[in-house]
Amino acid sequence: MKTMTAGWGSGLLGVVIFSGSLPATRVAVAGFSPLFLTSARAVIAALLGLVLLWTLRQKRPSGGDLGSLAVVALGVVVGFPLLTALALQHITAAHSIIFVGLLPLCTAIFGVLRAGERPKPAFWLFSAAGSLLVAGFALAESGPGSLTGDLLMIAAILLCGLGYAEGARLSRRLGGWQVISWALVLSLPIMAVMALATLPTDWSGVETPAWVALAYVSVFSMLVGFVFWYRGLALGGIAGVGQLQLLQPFFGLALAGLLLGEPVAWTMIAVTGLIVLCVAGAKRFA
Repeated sequence: MKTMTAGWGSGLLGVVIFSGSLPATRVAVAGFSPLFLTSARAVIAALLGLVLLWTLRQKRPSGGDLGSLAVVALGVVVGFPLLTALALQHITAAHSIIFVGLLPLCTAIFGVLRAGERPKPAFWLFSAAGSLLVAGFALAESGPGSLTGDLLMIAAILLCGLGYAEGARLSRRLGGWQVISWALVLSLPIMAVMALATLPTDWSGVETPAWVALAYVSVFSMLVGFVFWYRGLALGGIAGVGQLQLLQPFFGLALAGLLLGEPVAWTMIAVTGLIVLCVAGAKRFA
């Protein structure tokens, strides 16, 4: 029971950290190209991860783990950041929440396929209901979409769900922060070459908000958040803890209200309450 509680607490902290990722990416692509943003954030996080691995003298993963680490890198180091950065050139951050609402369901499906989890039938009802609530709320609140942006977001969600499930499965043996650190290190050579090839030609046009956003997605979205997230998935279960992602859009909107003074509508509070019930139901039957 203590392990399960620790898993859900760790997962919740990871979700809170991730809640600023898409808004920060939206700010960052105003100053950097999607390719440079994706590669730069990965390089910065990889160097930090390398320092952690070296300082704490972590044993290298076995050859059999390299395939799984490559899947994690493809999903959460390269795929999701790059595809969302490209998508956010065509759609708003609010519109992207429609697709983020599908991520918990996608993660649960890959948890079944890759980690052998078997949630009860009622779990899928709560998970689907929560996904529909988030997607419906975002659709009502967001502006018009774009076919290109929507397709990019769908691809991003599929790769991210796979990366989450694969990383959580591996975390049960290697540890959460070790998995994301090794995945980052594995992708470092390619990401470093990409970063050098896509360096901005004019740095004077990059304003302070873009630099701050780059720092956030590099340190928190790409590394620190995954330390808590993978630990939560490994301890509490991929399908169950993954449902906490349903709360991510509303944490983001709440942060916008607290830090930026943006209005918080009563509908957001009402939908958040329903989402909490869906997450509780999913936890009960996961």
